[in-house]
Amino acid sequence: MKSKHILPIIYTIAVATSMVSCKKNFLDISPTDKYSEVAVFADSVVFEAFVVNRYIGARLQDKEGDGTDPGFGRGFEYSMWSSITDESIYNNDDNTWTIQRGLLAPENLGMAGTIWPRSYRSIRECNLALNNIDSLGMSDGRKTRLKAELQFIRAFRYHDIIRNYGRAVLMGDKVYALNDNLQDESLFQRASLKESIDYAVAQLDEAAVGLPADNSDSWPLGRATKGAALALKARLLLYAASPLYNVGTWAAAATAAQDVISLNKYSISQSGYANLFLSNSNPEIIFARLYTKNANHTHLEIANGPNGYGGWGGNLPLQNLVDDYQMMDGKSITDPTSGYDPANPYANRDPRFYATILYNGSSYRGATLETFTPGGKDSKDGPENWNTSKTGYYLKKFMNDSYPLQNPWGNAGFQPWIYVRYAEILLNFAEAANEAYGPDVIPSGSTFSARGALNQVRARTGVAMPQIAAGVSQTGLRDAIRYERRVELAFEEHRFYDVRRWKIADVTENKPAGGIIITKTATGYTYTPKVALDGRSFLTKHYWLPIPRAEILSSNNKLEQNPDY
Repeated sequence: MKSKHILPIIYTIAVATSMVSCKKNFLDISPTDKYSEVAVFADSVVFEAFVVNRYIGARLQDKEGDGTDPGFGRGFEYSMWSSITDESIYNNDDNTWTIQRGLLAPENLGMAGTIWPRSYRSIRECNLALNNIDSLGMSDGRKTRLKAELQFIRAFRYHDIIRNYGRAVLMGDKVYALNDNLQDESLFQRASLKESIDYAVAQLDEAAVGLPADNSDSWPLGRATKGAALALKARLLLYAASPLYNVGTWAAAATAAQDVISLNKYSISQSGYANLFLSNSNPEIIFARLYTKNANHTHLEIANGPNGYGGWGGNLPLQNLVDDYQMMDGKSITDPTSGYDPANPYANRDPRFYATILYNGSSYRGATLETFTPGGKDSKDGPENWNTSKTGYYLKKFMNDSYPLQNPWGNAGFQPWIYVRYAEILLNFAEAANEAYGPDVIPSGSTFSARGALNQVRARTGVAMPQIAAGVSQTGLRDAIRYERRVELAFEEHRFYDVRRWKIADVTENKPAGGIIITKTATGYTYTPKVALDGRSFLTKHYWLPIPRAEILSSNNKLEQNPDY
């Protein structure tokens, strides 16, 4: 699809509805910066704009949605979701260190403090639209699509509630008003985890029936399709079967992923791993947020670039992640037969390493990255040393070197943010099928096994990591799948949820936030490990986020808090 299919209506119409009435007085004037509820539900064009705007949400915290309103998850923000995992730390905190150091509290969720209120605000807005759509003058076919779109958006918000807090409050189709908390106790009753997932999955099943199979001029890229609904369902059912949730089956998760694969609409992009994240025109994207020149998000290049180039060194890859990249022969760097050389640690690594992380000696914008001391231009000895990386690394993934790094305003920041892509679906299938059937059984309705799905991802042009051979055990393939998710999906908001649903966060998130000190000598470099951020900690209660204290108080303490907070 051409870039003209980006959602212009999202960024040119800001629709707001007034939910509070007041007596007529001399101050009653028609606002010019919003539409009234009556106007929204009287005009089919304005109503559709209202629906499309539900893909984005209100800005509820400082630095969210710089230049435009936030969408689902963090996406391209200054501090990315990766920086509350073992993928990266954020150089200047931005409310991430609280989480990294295990200091989460209902009164302080750091950068994670807006998920509950924004999700339920969006759910209410979707319900409002669903309650009024039948009164509009539009074709039945158009109503069907818009209803399905609203169900998808609502389910996406529930998916965010579930994967962060666990049990959700299910609102149904009701539009709650401010005084409903005095009469309706159900407003504060959290459903079971299974009920929560079953509800969201049912909504996605209904949405898949009504959504179009493809994007088009009349249904631009960025709006949900049948594939997007089925893909989100597959993710939720994978979560449901995982150890933390334990309310679903691996067989159901494998079938759901196979339903997406069987659409035959998506494939692994062969234009190179790095290029995958720079353009919306590739066959791997299932659902993404797109940006136009008039709706910039955070300018990634300056926000994350090295200090020697005028960048701000934002989300800094950790040594924890660097050490997990295999050698090109598929062996871990801890394997004495892998050929890993501690004196030349960045040679012959998984090609995705070079597309994801900038390291000392990397080629970058026509020069070479210098994080060594003394004298390295991208080290503390370089210019603007307040931006120097605390880890010794900078982020490369998502960066477009053809965009200006300095003074980028209005001339950069047009990459898509991919919510769901085909590689994730293959990895979802591989994990679920391996757990349900083993590595080499081809499930009914599929054309390949768990191992075969994993190998499709590893065979990507420009990556071509060694194929996992037949005969691998279920445990061995489980480890291979977890490795693949670690590196293939790095910085894409999966790691935070993966280590929790696998119940290994008490291990991964309690390891120190590692970095490297590189010292230049007369004969080369020495590499000395360091702690990049002290106090990193994870407690059992952190498997779920706490519900914000403000939400508990507003329910008059009727809303049940997560355990141990």
